[in-house]
Amino acid sequence: MVFIAGVGRSGSTLLERVLGELPGVCSVGEVVHLWERGVRNNERCGCGAAFHDCPFWRRVGEVAFGGWANADPDRVHELQRTVDDVRYVPRLVVSRVGGEFRRALEEYNAYYERLYAAVRQVSGCHVVIDSSKRTSLAYCLRRSPRLRLRVLHVVRDSRAVAYAWTKTVRRPEVVDADSYMPRFSPAYLALLWNGHNALLQALRWLGTPRRLVRYERFMAAPEAVLADVAHFAELSIDETALSFLDDGHVRLSATHTVAGNPMRFTTGRVELRRDDEWRRSFPEGQRRVVSALTFPVGACYGYGVPRPRPAAERMSRASAE
Repeated sequence: MVFIAGVGRSGSTLLERVLGELPGVCSVGEVVHLWERGVRNNERCGCGAAFHDCPFWRRVGEVAFGGWANADPDRVHELQRTVDDVRYVPRLVVSRVGGEFRRALEEYNAYYERLYAAVRQVSGCHVVIDSSKRTSLAYCLRRSPRLRLRVLHVVRDSRAVAYAWTKTVRRPEVVDADSYMPRFSPAYLALLWNGHNALLQALRWLGTPRRLVRYERFMAAPEAVLADVAHFAELSIDETALSFLDDGHVRLSATHTVAGNPMRFTTGRVELRRDDEWRRSFPEGQRRVVSALTFPVGACYGYGVPRPRPAAERMSRASAE
């Protein structure tokens, strides 16, 4: 399975949607929210139907648990509070985990193991994509001997991400009330960006297969990025497999995603255009704060590093002076 990780608003939903168009791939959105938003609250699936009315998820529940009535979201959340949080990452890193923590981790992972296996069976796809992005969940799942976990680490310029989290975004999957995605201050988001990206970088050092995908490169060269990710996920594809990409656009079909950015409901022909609104609308002062706070980590990904001017430009400036 492929787990998309990173900080929210980094383009992960778009990447997941595009990957989901590849043959043999089933993208199911942010599974970490399935227990609350799907099983308990019956929010809308990416196909438009309410979760419990969606034939795909109804069948997945039957295969995984004998029906969703037999899945216990309260127990999943209890286990999540026990093992799935960044404060537990040090315990998840050590080679041996014992006692109550180990038993809770095994039970927690078992819910996801059964769910992913059911998705593969119902969809008939070889690769399942979970775009939960939750860093600590990736650390939990890497401990499962039943999962062939591969992590796609999606990263985007911290200033773009921080700006995106200041915007008010409605959650269209909630139909009987006005519900909005959370908002964070730029400084707080910058610290989150540093911490989560550093932890995801460490997964590679721990032996977990990990591939870095920069949002900016994905927008500039989607075919090359998709081919690279397909190879990483051990998918055999040819040129016809990318026929849904055409002249800077992608054709998106409906998918059964349980949670994620509102664009998971978008279908049809969509332009693959880099979103640089932050360059025009993000206040300069806040932009500088984010740049300063994230420079050490961002430099590892090529962000905030001054590009050398061409020789001709340097000579021109020198002669002018």
